[in-house]
Parts: sequence; C-alpha cells; structure tokens
Amino acid sequence: MRPASLALQNRLLPGVSRTFALTIPQLPMPLRPAITNAYLLCRIADTVEDSTAMAPDEKDAHYRRLLAGLSDASTAQRFSEGLLGTGLVQDPLERELIVQAPGVLRAFGELPVDQQGALRDCVTTMCHGMADFERLKNPHGLEDSGCLRDYCYVAAGCVGEMLTRLFADINPHIHDQRDELRRLSLSFGQGLQLTNILKDVWDDRQRSICWLPRDVFEARGVDLMRTQNWQDHPGYHDGIRFLVAVAHHHLRLAQEYTLRIPASEIGIRRFCSWSIGMALSTLRKIADNPGYTASEQVKISRRRLRLIVATNNLSVVSDTLLRGVFRLSCYRLPSVREKEVGHLQAGHDGRA
Repeated sequence: MRPASLALQNRLLPGVSRTFALTIPQLPMPLRPAITNAYLLCRIADTVEDSTAMAPDEKDAHYRRLLAGLSDASTAQRFSEGLLGTGLVQDPLERELIVQAPGVLRAFGELPVDQQGALRDCVTTMCHGMADFERLKNPHGLEDSGCLRDYCYVAAGCVGEMLTRLFADINPHIHDQRDELRRLSLSFGQGLQLTNILKDVWDDRQRSICWLPRDVFEARGVDLMRTQNWQDHPGYHDGIRFLVAVAHHHLRLAQEYTLRIPASEIGIRRFCSWSIGMALSTLRKIADNPGYTASEQVKISRRRLRLIVATNNLSVVSDTLLRGVFRLSCYRLPSVREKEVGHLQAGHDGRA
C-alpha cells in the first residue's frame, strides 16, 4: 500500500474506533494495512445503516455504490457525495470518514489480490445483510433467536471469517487449521456482537431500534411489543442474563480460537485476547446490573482496560498462562449448556 494511503488510514482509524486503534497495531506488519482498511470499510457501511431517517430503498442504493466503489474510483466518489448529500451524516468524525471514503476505497485497490478477495467477500456479505435487516428494524426486537443469530453473522461473523483468511495467508500452521478456525470465528463474531447489542440496547432504543430476540423474553413472561419499562421486570432481567450466558458461551469458543493461534504469533494473540477480555468484562457488568438503562452504566473503565491489556500481554506467550487469564476473566459470569443455546448457535441460515 502506498505511503499516502497508509497515512490516511492511520489518521482516520482513531477517530472511528479507539479499540481498534489499540488492537490493530499489535498485528504483524503484513496484516495491518488490510485489517485497518477492512475496519474502515465496515465503519463506512455502518454509517449507512446508522442513518435511521433514510428509507430502505435509498440505503440499498448507497450500499450498491459502496460495493461498486471497490472496483470503480468514479463510483467511489459518487458514493461519498451521495451519502453526504443526504445531510444525515452529522457526527464530525463520521462525516470525515465519508469525505475520505474514496481514499479508503483507493487504498483497498492497493492491497494484494488475495487480501482484496477476503475483504470484498466480507463487505459484500455485510452490505447485503444490512440491507435485508433494514426491513426488520423496529423498537420491539427481532422476531426470534434465529434472526438475532443471522444478524450477528452479517454484522460480525463474516468479519471473523475474513480475519481467519488473512491470518491463514501469513502462517502455515494457521492455514492448516483454517476450516476449524473458520467455524470458531463465527462464535467469536457472535460473542462480540451480542455483547455490543446488550451494551447498547438502550442507546439503540432511543433510535427506535432493538436487536433483542422477542422469543427469549416471551419465554420469561415479557412481551417486548406491549410491555413498558422493560428494566423493571424480573423476566426481562432473566432474559438479559440468559443472553449474557449465551455471549459467554461464544466467547469461550473465541478463547479456543485464540489458543489455536501459534504462540509465536504474539500480535494476533494480543489482537484476539484483548477483544475477548474487554467483552467478558462488559458482560460481567451487565450481569451484575441487568436493570441498567444506559450503555455508560455498563461501560468498562480505562483502568480496567489497562489491566486487561497488561494481563493479556503477559500471558499470550504461554497457553497455560493464557488459559488461566481466560478462566479469571469468566469468573462470576452466568453460563449456559450448549444444548440451551439453541437457535443462537453461531452461524447463518440466510433467512434475512
């Protein structure tokens, strides 16, 4: 990738994700440009999804232009100008990302062909999936757990598949395990996405969006379509704890994913283990306070983040130490047996 493109990506990344601005520099040098580019492309797609005042058909057109921009610089410019022209991108950092989208798409074209293929498949899956789910958005939750599983796949599971392809390209030991790692990567993505959904449930509701599965709460006597003040109902608390347990289940499989990465790949292990540690810490806060009403109430502190980084950095060189850190990270989290996960098993059945 050209120096100007690298500089652009490195300038944009901290503005749209402090977390990835921390984790991506841990990766081996051959992976950093591609994974930074992938994250920026995903954030550009997210900016389209987050524009709640935009009609689904209009979003479809923006997604199509974004995907076409992967191959056509003139379409990339039309995508940027068209989305900015809606007047719906108000956040200054998001606006800057869309202004610079043609440069991000140009940087994509400077990546090696195999890396381009992995990123293209991921962004295509994400854009098509988000377009489908646009028609299911509402303030009362998704119909059932299968819908939630499919949403987690298009929002994060496909990212896990992409990362596995990129990791496998630089290390033969990872390449030899790529099929099993791909399977585990779906749980990795689902665990992280479900954690984010739980953390942001009240922020999303302010935008008239809810990704919680109604069947989980109906089984506990709470109708998300009719019940007011969800946070006051014991059944809602039980449903939240169950979803915490499901996310915990998937993040345990994410730990197995990380342990299958050779200990010599310290950077990849750091990248994975930091994300898992942050998610588990967030889940613990949610489980301790299932009646929370704002994401700030369950957000981990900077002190806690520094502790996660320090303990994982010390342990990634040793499977024994890393397993010990993972066990401590899961302390006091509710658990669920695999057969209880049901339709929330990681994967995708294309129902959206």
